[in-house]
Amino acid sequence: MTAEVRRSPSEFVAARVRDLAPSPTLAVSDRARRLKAEGIDVIDLGGGDPDFITPEHIRAAATEAMNAGDTHYVASAGTPALRKAIAKKLRDDNGIEVDWNGGIVVTPGGKQSLFEAALAFVEPGVDVLIPEPAWVSYVPMAELSGGRAVPVPLDPDDNFRITRDRLEAAVTPGSRLIVICSPNNPTGRVLSTHELSAIADFARDHDLLVFTDEMYEKILYDGHRHVSIATLPGMAERTLTFNGFSKAYAMTGWRLGYVAGPKPYIDEIAKVHSHSATCATSFVQAAGVAALDGPQRFIGEMVSAWDRRRRTVAAALNAVNGLQCPLVEGAFYAFVDVRGLGMSSTEAADLLLREAHVAVTPGIAFGAAGEGHVRLSFATSDVLLEAAVDRIGAALGRNA
Repeated sequence: MTAEVRRSPSEFVAARVRDLAPSPTLAVSDRARRLKAEGIDVIDLGGGDPDFITPEHIRAAATEAMNAGDTHYVASAGTPALRKAIAKKLRDDNGIEVDWNGGIVVTPGGKQSLFEAALAFVEPGVDVLIPEPAWVSYVPMAELSGGRAVPVPLDPDDNFRITRDRLEAAVTPGSRLIVICSPNNPTGRVLSTHELSAIADFARDHDLLVFTDEMYEKILYDGHRHVSIATLPGMAERTLTFNGFSKAYAMTGWRLGYVAGPKPYIDEIAKVHSHSATCATSFVQAAGVAALDGPQRFIGEMVSAWDRRRRTVAAALNAVNGLQCPLVEGAFYAFVDVRGLGMSSTEAADLLLREAHVAVTPGIAFGAAGEGHVRLSFATSDVLLEAAVDRIGAALGRNA
């Protein structure tokens, strides 16, 4: 009788997953939760979840839809009502014209729409250009799809500005698409019209597809204005616009996002969507309609609160030894320069967790260009933020 040979669990795992690191931002929050469970009073500033509750009229729309029996499958691309509302929003807010019936796919979260698009257009031999620092999931999405993520390193001493020279230095024969995000996570930068024009010229000259992540478009400060790159000359036909409801409508847990663009591209994403998510949750889509068609005033109220908090955080951290915290232009993250501490971003994040009991995300999680920084979210209460910066000041010491 032949001795039974069993594979170890790791031998069953695909290499593309085995070599993949978990999301660093979620890992920070998970670590904070574990410490809290041990009785340690940790303030978690590592995630990106607005502390505001979803507005009542949006919650009511979902409840009414459920009670009316809207608990079944819906059209894979999204309910007609929501796709029409998204098309109207894109036209009115962004100046983007898309066909609601063929130009939009609604997904369970913005991350899902990006991942489905990566699966549709990235394969072995394809290079994806990613200006860095960049959101932690862009690189894994490219790699899980079989492609190669090629960083476009941006300079913190040049305010992380995107230039044509930096793009040209990174382009490869295998480059097929570029991913941009404005307002940016993690840096808080809002791309200027000059930067957008440089990216558009570059994309046209190299015949690239553009993925533009506009999840934070409503969260702007100091008069900064969001411009969708799809509105620039020659860009509508080569741009996929990704957005969702998590940030502007405080709907992170609802998981509702979308991708919009030319029908030939959307058709391919729709194939992936039909075989993965099937459809976004039916009654959540009713809430999405209410969000887009209902009152928008509360967005300004949230942004006003975040504006106050970013100023509080910047003022307090700029008074701490070794830290520099410029006022960000958009989103709700401070990207704090910790190079003055003489340690890596991981060491700085570990120090703050250990000594101040404040959880932040090391900048290296956002690519090599993020080294020397830590990201902290100010989308939390004033009380917790003030406590967090006080703890950081006590741990590191304040400027004389």
